[in-house]
Parts: sequence; structure tokens; C-alpha cells
Amino acid sequence: MDLLGIRVDNVSMDEAVKKAEEFLVESKLHFICTPNPEIVMAAQNDEEFKNILNSADLNIPDGKGVVWAAKKLKEPIFERVTGFDFIHRIFELGQDMDISFFLLGAKPGIADLAKEKIEEKYLGIKIVGTNDGYFSVEEEKEILDKINAVKPDVLLVAMGAPKQERFIYKYRNKLDCKIAIGVGGCLDVISGKTKRAPKIFIDLGLEWLYRSCSDFRRLKRIITLPRFMYRVKRSRKQK
Repeated sequence: MDLLGIRVDNVSMDEAVKKAEEFLVESKLHFICTPNPEIVMAAQNDEEFKNILNSADLNIPDGKGVVWAAKKLKEPIFERVTGFDFIHRIFELGQDMDISFFLLGAKPGIADLAKEKIEEKYLGIKIVGTNDGYFSVEEEKEILDKINAVKPDVLLVAMGAPKQERFIYKYRNKLDCKIAIGVGGCLDVISGKTKRAPKIFIDLGLEWLYRSCSDFRRLKRIITLPRFMYRVKRSRKQK
């Protein structure tokens, strides 16, 4: 579907995971994005970011806001595929398909802690490298060399949108991996530094609200959803 100028793919969780399996047997980089209402709104006044999102090999419908918008716009998106749950399905693949991972991003120490948690839960999984997200533009070449030295199958970049997507896109022709995904705050949650919302919030599609209320720095993001809903309704009227 076209969601305010952003392509969102009509895939279920199982279909998205199947697509990832196909990507993993090809010897080139595949870029996966997780557009949610916040990311879609961030791209509205940023043409470069919009083009980056639309260049992705797979854009999963992350969030009930996207599913709601699809219904309003009479577009074919029927299932929410959260980025957090999607990467855990990829970890499960990692046990079955001998897939290796590199964790990039978050504050110093978080990626290492997330690595420990993942290895505890998914026995036998191969996490071949980690690095925090606190590096300068001048240090990017060093980070790129560190990633390519271990040739991970999957690169998880947790630097927040749009920074993580810009990084992947910038080095899309130089990264020696098969899948690169921007995963936002997932490493914080996996490491235990940040708690995931209770199940009732997740089921209602209100995980963003729980996280905003739990972290006052995110409160300003609450206004994003009403703005998103307004833009969707206005877009529907223009069709």
C-alpha cells in the first residue's frame, strides 16, 4: 500500500519471515524497514528519508496505526507485524539455518548485554560481533570494517529512525551481509535496560503509549499519532 507516500508491504508475520529466509540464501544485501506511524510522519518533510524507506526490499507494517490507516484508505494491509517480534522470529531462524548476527547500536554495553540475553534464550545462536551506536562520522569506516571482518548474515542496527536507516542506505553497497534491519530500541528491551509494555498494551497496539509514559523524553512523540490520523483522513478525502 501507499501510506502517505511510503510503500508498506502487505505481508503477514509468517510471510515476512519467509521473505527473510529467501533473502538469506542470496549473496547480496537486503534492506528491511519497519515503518510505523512515527517513521511515516518523520518522512513527510524529509524527501531523502522517504526515498530511503521506499528503496527497502521489504517494509513490514509495524504497528496497529498502520493497519488502521490501511482500512481507512481501503488498502490491503490486514496484519500488524511488529519489528520486535519479527527479529525474534529471525533469531529462531538463526538456530535452524546457522545464521550469524551483528548487533550495532544503543548505549555502550547494551549490545553486549543483549548478546548475552539472546544467547541464553536461543541456544547455539551465532552473534559474531557487537558495537555501540556512539561513534562519529569519521569513525564509520572503522565500524564498517569491523562488521565486514566477521561477515554476519544479519546486521541489526539500533540507532533510532532515521539515523539507522540512513546508515544502512549509505553503506548498502559496502556492507558484507545479507540482511540489514533498523531495529530502534529493541536492544534496550532485549538487554533488560528497558521493559517491554505489558501484554494488554501490546495487544491493543498501545505499546508506544506505554513507552512514552515510562520515559518522559518520549512524551512529545504522543502528538505524532493524532497528526498521523489527521493526515490519513485528509489523504482519504483527496482520493
